[in-house]
Amino acid sequence: MKAAPFAYARPARLAEALAELARSDGGGKVISGGQSLVPVLAMRLARPDVLVDINGIAELGRIERSGGFAEIGATVRQRAVERDPVSREVPLLGMALPWVGHRELRSRGTVCGSLAHADPAAELPAVACCLDASLTVTGQDGARQVAARDFFAGAMMTALGPGDVLTSVRFPLAGPGDGYGFAEIARRHGDFALAGVAVHVNAEGREPSAVLTGFGISDRPVTRSVGAELAEALDSGDLEAALRSRLADVVEDMVDTEGDVHASRDYRRRLFGVLASRELAKAYTRTRGRDADDHE
Repeated sequence: MKAAPFAYARPARLAEALAELARSDGGGKVISGGQSLVPVLAMRLARPDVLVDINGIAELGRIERSGGFAEIGATVRQRAVERDPVSREVPLLGMALPWVGHRELRSRGTVCGSLAHADPAAELPAVACCLDASLTVTGQDGARQVAARDFFAGAMMTALGPGDVLTSVRFPLAGPGDGYGFAEIARRHGDFALAGVAVHVNAEGREPSAVLTGFGISDRPVTRSVGAELAEALDSGDLEAALRSRLADVVEDMVDTEGDVHASRDYRRRLFGVLASRELAKAYTRTRGRDADDHE
C-alpha cells in the first residue's frame, strides 16, 4: 500500500515546527528517522494532514553531558549513540542498542523516535524506564519534563499531546557501585522481543538497590523495585537460582499480556523469570567488579 496524501514541512527552527503542528489542529505528525512512522503510513494506520520533518532543526541533533546526565536530542540516530562514548557512560543503553532492529535501521532510527512510538516490545522505552530517564516534551506553552515511567500510557500511547514534540531524553551516567543487565528473547535477531529485561543494581549502600524493567510482557514497560529480593538471595550459594524463587510472585504480577500467536502468557512468564533472575545476578556481580559469568 501507499500512504494517504499529506502535506510536508521541513522547518529549520523548533518554533516553526510547533507552529506547523498548531496549524494542523491535531492533524500533524512529527517525523525524524521514520523507521516506525513510515511503515504505519504505508499501511494507512495513520493519515496525517501534514508531516513535520524535524531533521533540519540543528539543536535537536546533539548529545550533551552535564551534571551527571547525558542528553540525547530528538534527531540523534541510534547508530550515532552506539558509536559515541555515551554508550559506555550509560552502559545499559550500550547493552540494549545492538538489539534494536538491524544496523541499517539504527542508522536512520532515532532514540527519541523509538520512545515516542512506544511499542511495548521495544528495547529503548524499557531502558528509559529502568534508568528513570527524563524526557523533554516541548509544546506551544514551553518545555516540560516527564519521567519515563509516566510517559508511556499504553501500547503506542504516550504523554505527548497533538501539538507536542519530544525534543530530547536525559539518561543518568553510571556511577560507583552501579551494575547493569540486559537480555531479550525474540524469534529472530531484530524482531521485537517475546520477553525482555533491563536491570539496574547499585551496591554502594548497606543494602543493594535493584530495579527490574520488563518489556514485551505488558502494554508498556513494567518496572519494579526488587532490592529486597536481591538482598534475601545474597547468602545463597547459587544466586541466580535463589533469585528465580524469590522473584516468582513479582514475575507473575509483571507479565499481564494476553497470549498471542507468538507465545502464551505462561510461556512469557517462564521466559521472563529466567531472564530476570539471570540478569539481576549478573548485574549484582558487575557491581563487585567481577566478570558476570562468575556469578554462580
